[in-house]
Amino acid sequence: MRTHVLLLLALLAGAVGGAPEKSQRGTAGRLRTKREIPTGVALRNTVGSIYKRSQDATKASVTKSDQLLSIGDHDFTMRPNFGGPAVPVGVDVQVESLDTISEVDMDFTMTLYLRHYWKDRRLSFHSSTNQSMTFDGRLVKKIWVPDLFFVHSKRSFTHDTTTDNVMLRVFPDGKVLYSLRVTVTSMCSMDLSCFPLDTQTCSLEIESYAYTDDDLMLYWKEGNESLNTDDRISLSQFLIQEFRTSSKLAFYSSTGWYNRLYINFTLRRHIFFFLLQTYFPATLMVMLSWVSFWIDRRAVPARVPLGITTVLTMSTIITGVNASMPRVSYIKAVDIYLWVSFVFVFLSVIEYAAVNYLSTRQERRERRVREQDARERELREQLPCTCEAPRPGAPTGGYGEAAGRYGEAAGRFGLMASLGNGMKQRETVLLQLAMERDQLSGQVTDQVTGHVTSGGYDSTWVDTHVIDSYARVLFPGSYVLFNIIYWSIYS
Repeated sequence: MRTHVLLLLALLAGAVGGAPEKSQRGTAGRLRTKREIPTGVALRNTVGSIYKRSQDATKASVTKSDQLLSIGDHDFTMRPNFGGPAVPVGVDVQVESLDTISEVDMDFTMTLYLRHYWKDRRLSFHSSTNQSMTFDGRLVKKIWVPDLFFVHSKRSFTHDTTTDNVMLRVFPDGKVLYSLRVTVTSMCSMDLSCFPLDTQTCSLEIESYAYTDDDLMLYWKEGNESLNTDDRISLSQFLIQEFRTSSKLAFYSSTGWYNRLYINFTLRRHIFFFLLQTYFPATLMVMLSWVSFWIDRRAVPARVPLGITTVLTMSTIITGVNASMPRVSYIKAVDIYLWVSFVFVFLSVIEYAAVNYLSTRQERRERRVREQDARERELREQLPCTCEAPRPGAPTGGYGEAAGRYGEAAGRFGLMASLGNGMKQRETVLLQLAMERDQLSGQVTDQVTGHVTSGGYDSTWVDTHVIDSYARVLFPGSYVLFNIIYWSIYS
């Protein structure tokens, strides 16, 4: 567009410059001839000058990166010093964020800047100022770079917003800095036997995929100082205690030995969340189950629903905790606490069942004793009284004096015999009734001596309130002792 404007201005300048000639020459033909000749020359000269200026202004002498780094003169499918000693590759890491820790999947997600340092003389170039050159990810595909990967990683990707987050910096002597921003999800084997009072140690492992330690020597560039973290890194459930680095050799039976770098970090779980969501509700349910010990044993509609409610609530708490945990084959610390609490709640229900059973049995026995007493009174009323019985053989007035004396003697003898038989029969009946009553009440009467002794049912005469009284002390005391032992072991 600018060129067209300049051409139009040149034409206008030529037209204006030809006007004086037209007035000086005199004839129209000569003026037209004289105007055409200088106008064409001026136009040609003007366009040539404009073209030359545009080239000088817009085009500079720029050397391509391929030519500067002599990329076309070398085979970058082979590592530096191919056939010679192993190429040293230093690594340092800047941890940007530690995103999630999952107990169910047993993994963690981390975002980091991974930087590689090595020397490749094939990329050396001449520089009078000894300054490095920085390139983006497009040049990475044309040169050799270390083939590092994350061992035990599940997912990983390089960020590409707004462009690929890759940087390549080359120094005149051939030293290379290769940096990229990566998010990786890696496995973390957790021991949950002390959950939620546990401390976990996870590691991110870096290793070369193809080159053994004979070809590539992988190391931390500055030891433990090679790992840097952001001070703002924090997790909702964990406290990050430390980050540290380590390295060792890893052996594969089919390929050989490889250098492996480790990023180790230790996490301690925050307990306050689980105190509010698990431990406090479980403790309150156990204490609520103790309320039934102070309720009258005859109040069945009050004590039974209370026990069932606490049992169901404990079952819900246990199910909710296990739903958010992996299905491990060992017992966790939270399982011990919840199941012991569940046993305490269940035993409070069993305690009332025992109290109710003994109370019912005692009341039934007392009712039978009362019925037997009523029966004994009825029998006593029905037995004949011999105190007013007529004397057999009394004189009727038709006998003589001798007969009267004989009859009087016989009458006295018959009266004594009759009284003796009646008293013996009455004592026998009363003794049998007493024996039946004593058996119902838990005592036995000696048939010979009549002494009352303890029988086989003596233990049933325990007041069932005593069981509740013992439970009021034993249950809280046992639960407090359990808590002391539990927290002293796991805290």
